[in-house]
Amino acid sequence: MSEFFSPAEDDPRFSNDLLDGLDGGNEMPPPAGDDASEVSVADPGDTYWAISRTPLTSLVFSLPLVLAYEGGVLLLGHGTPRNGADVWLRQFLDLLGFGAYFLLPVLTVIGLLAWHHVAHDRWRFRAGVLLGMTAESLLWAFLLIGIAHLQESLWPLAVDPGPIEGFLARFVGFCGAGLYEEVLFRLLLLPGVIWFLERWGQTTLSAAISGVLLTSLLFSGAHYVGPLGDTFSLYSFTFRTLAGLFFSVIFLTRGFGIAAGAHAAYDLLVGLA
Repeated sequence: MSEFFSPAEDDPRFSNDLLDGLDGGNEMPPPAGDDASEVSVADPGDTYWAISRTPLTSLVFSLPLVLAYEGGVLLLGHGTPRNGADVWLRQFLDLLGFGAYFLLPVLTVIGLLAWHHVAHDRWRFRAGVLLGMTAESLLWAFLLIGIAHLQESLWPLAVDPGPIEGFLARFVGFCGAGLYEEVLFRLLLLPGVIWFLERWGQTTLSAAISGVLLTSLLFSGAHYVGPLGDTFSLYSFTFRTLAGLFFSVIFLTRGFGIAAGAHAAYDLLVGLA
């Protein structure tokens, strides 16, 4: 709309002298205070919404999940059933010749730090933001519980809860699901699929939508793979696909930390109730 205000070159009413003197020929008074430099504009990057999305804050926020899961597995013994995403990631590292036990959590930490560096985010952190992220994760978890109840009301089905494990084993498993399923399907696969589809000729929006849908289907289907996988049912597959879409949108809009926190919170609220 700027063309409506472009002065004509031959119109004296819009001469440079007139434009320079619209304030009456005087300079604008400096802002109140000893020095105009004291006045600063609020940095939009300092808000809760911006800081909570940064990889550094996501790392700090998700560290309790890392410690709870890895520490719990060590406490319960290496024979304890592990989260499927954790097993697949470790098997992939084994194929590459990297079989050190603590390599996966270390790589997760290094990956988030590298992402923070590449994104050119400032190296800042506010402890108070973690409280907000905890509340937000719980809010998203309760919303997903509401979606589950809505599906159940529209599509009633008796679901077999499966074998009941000990409280600690379930707690550890749910922390691992929130952490490593988000690492695999959202932190690694989703950006990778979007990048590939963009290089294949899709627009950014189309690639994002396709990537979210594809990785959500993979996320759901992965729960039925392997000796510890669930028995396939259309009901659970549909809900897990919806959950994958849900966590993908959270990841793209709110970052890895809140996606992992919401995932773990949902599993803990439903699985330990």
